[in-house]
Amino acid sequence: MLLLTLAGIQFAHILDFMIMMPLGPILMRELGVGTHEFGLLVSAYTFSAAFTGVLAAVFVDRFERKRMLLTMFALFAVATLACGLAPGYWTLLAARGTAGAFGGVLGSMVQTMVGDLIPFERRGRASGTIMSAFSLSTVAGVPLSLYLANHFGWRFPFIFIAVLACGFLLLGWKMLPALRGHLPGATVSDTERAHPLAAMAAVLRDTNHLRALLFMALIMFSGFSVIPYITIYVTANVGIRQEDIPLIYLVGGCATFFTSRLVGRLADAHGKIRVYRLMALCSMLPLFVQTHLMPVPLWVMIFWSTLFFIFVPGRMVPAMAIVTSAVQPRLRGTFLSMNGAVQQLASGAASYLGGAMIAADAAGHIVGYNRVGYLAIAATLAAMAFVGRIDLHTGNPAAGRKP
Repeated sequence: MLLLTLAGIQFAHILDFMIMMPLGPILMRELGVGTHEFGLLVSAYTFSAAFTGVLAAVFVDRFERKRMLLTMFALFAVATLACGLAPGYWTLLAARGTAGAFGGVLGSMVQTMVGDLIPFERRGRASGTIMSAFSLSTVAGVPLSLYLANHFGWRFPFIFIAVLACGFLLLGWKMLPALRGHLPGATVSDTERAHPLAAMAAVLRDTNHLRALLFMALIMFSGFSVIPYITIYVTANVGIRQEDIPLIYLVGGCATFFTSRLVGRLADAHGKIRVYRLMALCSMLPLFVQTHLMPVPLWVMIFWSTLFFIFVPGRMVPAMAIVTSAVQPRLRGTFLSMNGAVQQLASGAASYLGGAMIAADAAGHIVGYNRVGYLAIAATLAAMAFVGRIDLHTGNPAAGRKP
């Protein structure tokens, strides 16, 4: 129940971010904007989340975990409601930035609680359960949100997410335990306790932490240079109808609902780094195909998009288990807040760069998306090479590093 509650919180803020991608054609039409302006809507969330991630790293380990998580979640719900009430493009852009300021911190805080509560040997399965929130958002959340957008307007998905977040807020207040073991005590020096930047400095002094942050930046860059523009590309170039987009997400989400937990079990059984490399290797084929598709039948599109859902986001299951285990336990909250900031900054930069690399021609087709695919594959190869340099804290010094 603890993991399911955390997965519910993860579900709400992932859905809030993910819904922007399939809403792309609708928002571009209703708001009268182009691919560049839409890319800014996506990246505004991530850049704002990156800034607040750095800010949160200053103080997150100074507060009790549950109260901090639920406060951020409540503010996120209010900001998401503001997205649904925005009267135009610029107010929606401001509301997306505000939602990112609170929602972007939630993922790192959820992973912090997993790291505090779940031992290393079961952390892969725990990450798989948390990642099932992504699957659920694609199975149920995105199709339902698209149905609301197609029938009642683009505002309704955001209102729906805000109401959903209120329900998970009440569940979290009841189910989550208070966590105070990380608060300053005998193991923390007076200097670290007094200076607000001391914990951040301690994180940045550790070269293993820096390796883990760079590794995560490469993963996010490889995914989010491609992901925000899939719906725009397949409707413009592949010939898929906007009404069929929910089916693509439904099938892909159903597949990943099962595979994410399977990947987590494999990571615990066969080594988190080894399983990450296998998932990353497999992800390069759908990354290539998804960015090069010509007009094909719907079933072919569903086949390749499902492989994309399984392997590209699926890399995050062993990756988060690796990154969560790379940090010294007493600095976990600070490190994962900084990691969240790095994730958001990398995904925002990737979204913006991807939007700058593509354009619509006179016929309305998207050009330049193939180059985005090559860039994503290059970043994936770099992450595969780099992950072997990260040392993992298993909680048992005698156990050493599990490859």
